[in-house]
Amino acid sequence: MSASRTRRPAPEPSFAAPLRGSVLFVHGLWNTGVEAFLLRRRLASAGWRLRVLPYSSVSEQPDAIAHRCAREARRLADRTALPVHLLGHSLGGLILHRVFETGLLDADPRSGDFRRVVFLGSPAAGTRSAQALARWRHGRRLLGLCGAAELLDAPAREWHFTAELGVIAGNRPAGLGRLIAQFDEANDGTVSVEETRIPGARAHCVLPVNHTGLLFSDEVAREIVRFLETGTFGVRSRER
Repeated sequence: MSASRTRRPAPEPSFAAPLRGSVLFVHGLWNTGVEAFLLRRRLASAGWRLRVLPYSSVSEQPDAIAHRCAREARRLADRTALPVHLLGHSLGGLILHRVFETGLLDADPRSGDFRRVVFLGSPAAGTRSAQALARWRHGRRLLGLCGAAELLDAPAREWHFTAELGVIAGNRPAGLGRLIAQFDEANDGTVSVEETRIPGARAHCVLPVNHTGLLFSDEVAREIVRFLETGTFGVRSRER
């Protein structure tokens, strides 16, 4: 008889710097979080452990996702004495806004937990890409329960919470969104720069990347780290 084998968990990324804390990452529409593998490595090299919140943007309601997000954030905070911050790409940022809007989380000044939040290309003002897709046959179904609720049906958003928000937008117009919607202003191929602006954000910067490239850019990763550690970005916005 062959000996039974015990499956070993995948090793954690090695850290080139002392561990500073954890970052809970909420992915975007139709994604899984796997696409953040390079971002995970870059944050790890700066001492930040990235954790992914898995969810289905198609089959889950946003309130259910928001509650699970809050539970996972608190679980991370309970497991470590180091701060826990939050990061959302595209639709993921809108889910994080819902988490705070519904009072599920608040920044803790004593521990630093949930003190800082970063949005990557999140269309806080709604996005014409989703609106154009919804006009197609079955387009709203493609957006899913969460996508339709957050991208089409949500009211105008403001950031009026204790946590500090930093927003990174892209202005390289390459993406599937341009096949669906027409942009006359700076955009990342899916979301326009103007659509990422949210009143109350502490900082906003624009970098030369497209919507997906926000997850793969070394410069974006550096700015995420800078905001988590200082509450500011280190570059001037490049809008044009």
